[in-house]
Amino acid sequence: MKPDIHSYIRPGVHAHLVGIGGVSMSPLAEVLLGAGMIITGSDMQEGAAVTHLRGLGIPVAIGHRGENVAGAQCVIRTAAVHDDNPEIAAAHAQGIPVFERAEAWGSLMTQYPNALCVSGTHGKTTTTSMCTHIFLAARRDPTVMIGGVLPILGGGHRVGKGDTVILESCEYCNSFLSFFPTVAVILNVDADHLDFFKDLDDVKASFRRFAALVPQDTGVVVANRDDGNTRDVVAGLDRKVVTFGLEEGDVHAANLTWNKGLPTFQVVYQGQVAATVSLSVPGLHNVSNALAAAAAALVLGVEPKAIEEGLAEFHGAGRRFEHKGSYHGAEIYDDYAHHPQELRALLTTVKGLGYRRVICAFQPHTYTRTKELFDQFVEVLKLADLAVLAEIYPARETDTLGMSSRLLADRISGAIYCPDLDAVTRTLAELAQPGDLILTVGAGDIVRASAPLLS
Repeated sequence: MKPDIHSYIRPGVHAHLVGIGGVSMSPLAEVLLGAGMIITGSDMQEGAAVTHLRGLGIPVAIGHRGENVAGAQCVIRTAAVHDDNPEIAAAHAQGIPVFERAEAWGSLMTQYPNALCVSGTHGKTTTTSMCTHIFLAARRDPTVMIGGVLPILGGGHRVGKGDTVILESCEYCNSFLSFFPTVAVILNVDADHLDFFKDLDDVKASFRRFAALVPQDTGVVVANRDDGNTRDVVAGLDRKVVTFGLEEGDVHAANLTWNKGLPTFQVVYQGQVAATVSLSVPGLHNVSNALAAAAAALVLGVEPKAIEEGLAEFHGAGRRFEHKGSYHGAEIYDDYAHHPQELRALLTTVKGLGYRRVICAFQPHTYTRTKELFDQFVEVLKLADLAVLAEIYPARETDTLGMSSRLLADRISGAIYCPDLDAVTRTLAELAQPGDLILTVGAGDIVRASAPLLS
């Protein structure tokens, strides 16, 4: 039987982190160190995170070797590290318990009175970032873990001394089921990660279990009233549910106006205007994200003034409609959208910003997602004036399905297929004209395609 992780996440215990330089492992190491634990780690390569951790006094070995776990009382690994890793194999051989990263974050949450967990198929990074801005404006000194870069943090995490931890909470491999939220936000629920989930009903069941993790008497689920799948997830739930929505819900928007593509609106809570918000990010989807962040803050007792200030200062997270520069009079933006619904929100938003043409260079992410959602990708990419299709980014997969971006391009009038990123760069250079908006879009390395143009 696997040992209880809570007995290991405590002062004085030596934990070894495999893959310590990763985006959510390095902040975990820092938080565990701050909690009085003895931390060592290993990673495959040097980097800024490794340098930072060493500066805190954490020994980090480069390369994975069995001897690196010597003296550790437990080992914590990132999801990319499997049982055949020499350090994991050594830990198993020596009887050292091995825990997943999500389990460690979950155990840490139990040490905070408020654990705000932001979930959803789309919008997690942006909404977690909005929550962070609000709690910083409220001077609540939060600990934060975001799956992206937030400029105000100079990275994707923050180690605070306040009573609140804010975490982006991902459903993939059910990792968020290791968490202990006191407030669980559900932004939306869609069919995604179908290499792990069987179907949409399986995804819904996972979110339902996540919602049920909040304490029955004191916990709150913040749920999107505008999303039918989210309504299904929380229907009949024996937990307190606070809904948000653009026009209806316990928290909703009123008097929404637009100025140069940017929204201003009132946040209505329990029938009263609680705050007036002006956003510096475009799109109705970001109004919804802001309402979710405001709702979470309100149920945690944050003053409305901090909601106004925090959201006003939010200018976007890294790779979320991030302005990269200009080339030949065309403005270049980068975005992480990799699901048809995210692409639809992005392209619908930018079509209203007044550009002469919208050129979307899209890199599909994983063969399974491209195959499962193929027809949806075809339809939504038609919203761009011109689609440039980079080859599929495989991530954790190999192509056993015969999928290629060329198949998408064949179904979209005027689309251009590019077998590699150099071809994308050349194509964008030839196409760019004054007044154009060029988007590089996807969860892989598509952003590299615009770098030569901007240099």
